Amino acid sequence: MRHSTQLLGAVSALALVAMSSSPALAVGTTAGDTITNSVTVSYQVGNDPNTQQDVTDSDTFTVDRRIDVNVNLTSTSPVTVSPGEVQAVLAFDVTNLSNDTVDLDLSAVLVGGTAANIENITIYRDLNGDGALQQAEIDAGAITFLDEVAADDGTGTETIEVLVVADITTDAVNSDTFDLVLVADAHEAGAAGLGAEINATSGANTSGVDTVLADQSGTAEEAVGDGAHSDQGQFSVAGAVVTVVKSSRIVSDPVNGATNPKAIPGATIEYCIAVTNAAGAADATAVTVNDDLPADVTFTPGSGIIVNGTATIDSSGPTPVATCSGGTDEEGGDASFTAGGGTGGLDLISGNLADIPANTTSSVYFEVTIN
Repeated sequence: MRHSTQLLGAVSALALVAMSSSPALAVGTTAGDTITNSVTVSYQVGNDPNTQQDVTDSDTFTVDRRIDVNVNLTSTSPVTVSPGEVQAVLAFDVTNLSNDTVDLDLSAVLVGGTAANIENITIYRDLNGDGALQQAEIDAGAITFLDEVAADDGTGTETIEVLVVADITTDAVNSDTFDLVLVADAHEAGAAGLGAEINATSGANTSGVDTVLADQSGTAEEAVGDGAHSDQGQFSVAGAVVTVVKSSRIVSDPVNGATNPKAIPGATIEYCIAVTNAAGAADATAVTVNDDLPADVTFTPGSGIIVNGTATIDSSGPTPVATCSGGTDEEGGDASFTAGGGTGGLDLISGNLADIPANTTSSVYFEVTIN
């Protein structure tokens, strides 16, 4: 400390002048900045202004590094997917809350669900921030880290949007779930590629730039104060759950006609095939019905094959019974008869149904004659 060399008597006045320091950023002063605090003490001796003296001193210290990372899922979780779906997406924001530039090592970890039923887990930059995978992101290529992520200065450049993308296999079934965690771990910036992992400075404060790890914990994949943070999203499989009921009814016979007909040779039989997609399931698409006719019945080409009908199912008895109605005759279009086209050379009836939503039944029905 510097003192005046002239001391003329008792101090008559003291004044402390305001401190000065480097300006702060919007969120935190940058690591490595120096903060200087200066003080001035003024006094007189015997209230004589001619004896006015000033003494000053200052203190300077270096701002240390506060490392803090945040990962935040931005998709509405769970994200509904279908068996066989490719490039399903979970969107995340990754933010550098530190007061220094960092690299961020990224990893996507499957923490729940059958690993065999999810594959090709990949991370991409979300270049336009729309939360969806576009061709531009695919062309840019998958990433494993974020390079030179700016310090948190309130401008928004410290937040990077990323996409965790995965394929759901066809073995996944309705109500399967897959829990994925995105972890961002702070690494040293300033060099090509991913820098070394950042560690906290141990022991007492030094005169240089020390490091404090101030991150919180998002999931069990990382811990408080380890330089990493994470968040979790979920894929939920909504598969089609399809059941089929096939029933027959006697329409008429050669003796009784339509009054109390019996299943005798020459009788007309209606086959009803009811296809039901369960409540809560995804739409059943590309539904095709293939029916091998028994050798003891004959279908008359041109007699009609009705598709996209409705059906009621009576489950009160030991065996469910379906009754078909409505629909459109699509023989020669979405429905066909192929003589000898079935298993073992049996005749084949085929019909293509429109997509079947959840909790909906559609049907195919036609008539045959008993040989």
